[in-house]
Amino acid sequence: MEIIFFYPLIFLFIIISIVLILKYLQYRKSDYKLESGNSFLKTIFNKGNYGEFLTFSYLEKLDIFKRFLVNVYLPKYDGTTTEIDLIMLCPKGIYVFESKNYSGWIFGDEKSQYWTQTLKNKQKNKFYNPIWQNKSHINALKNILKLQDNIFKSYIVFSERCELKKVQFDSDNIKVIKRNRLISTIKEDIEKSPTILKVDEVLNIYARLKKYSNADEETKKRHIENIAN
Repeated sequence: MEIIFFYPLIFLFIIISIVLILKYLQYRKSDYKLESGNSFLKTIFNKGNYGEFLTFSYLEKLDIFKRFLVNVYLPKYDGTTTEIDLIMLCPKGIYVFESKNYSGWIFGDEKSQYWTQTLKNKQKNKFYNPIWQNKSHINALKNILKLQDNIFKSYIVFSERCELKKVQFDSDNIKVIKRNRLISTIKEDIEKSPTILKVDEVLNIYARLKKYSNADEETKKRHIENIAN
């Protein structure tokens, strides 16, 4: 009887090991650790970090001059901070990404304060409008960089595991997509967009924002406390 249960456990262990090895190889090939400071274990065992990593690994394959900033903590007018998951700087503009590694059905629109996630068991969860969330990120960037609105592009990227059941938005420079549509969408965006930043301007913006990325634990702790309050 013990042997009957032993072999399935061995098989399960082998499958898990293969999956972890494949994820590790993907992680090693990426510059995500360099930009985020997140270790392999902190990346794959944190749902938010893992979704962010997958988005990053897609974007870094784009054939365009670019620089990335990950987990950027920018100061706001009230003295608190706002956290940006991922920023891509390139001659076509400043792409600001909010990653949502959710499953289930997603309902929401640009004007509603909260969106809804509906799971298979019919459980419903409310979450803050990610378009508004990313708009506050862009406003913080504008305050620091003093650049025009048309330079910034807002991308809300959901997991492939979800279904964008009813999501409506009308504003220009906003995209709400699943991660498997990211590359095709952003390539089309890049092809249609005029060049608005020179390479040296991209590098200058990167240098100005770099000090806000890879925040220390004290900054992260204060940010979480401010959200809780």
